[in-house]
Amino acid sequence: MWKLGRLVALFRKELFMVWAMLRDARTPTASKVAAVAAILYVISPIDLVPDMIPVLGWLDDGVVAYLLLQLAMKWLPPELHTALRDKVGARARPAQP
Repeated sequence: MWKLGRLVALFRKELFMVWAMLRDARTPTASKVAAVAAILYVISPIDLVPDMIPVLGWLDDGVVAYLLLQLAMKWLPPELHTALRDKVGARARPAQP
């Protein structure tokens, strides 16, 4: 069960990273297009493998979205990627007393 919690936490950080990347004016257009394409593919009813096939239908959504997001991150300049990671890391941590 703890593995599921770690997976959810990682997914949450990635969502924050994509959101920060889309909102930052320094992000290259190609990275923004790839990130939006990943989001649209996941919510689109048109898939490579129909979602009616229980595991494969969901797996192809995840794989295509993952590859598009990796491509978007690859196109980010290294200093911008680091700055966004730091920003997301600070935001994703729980507040300490």
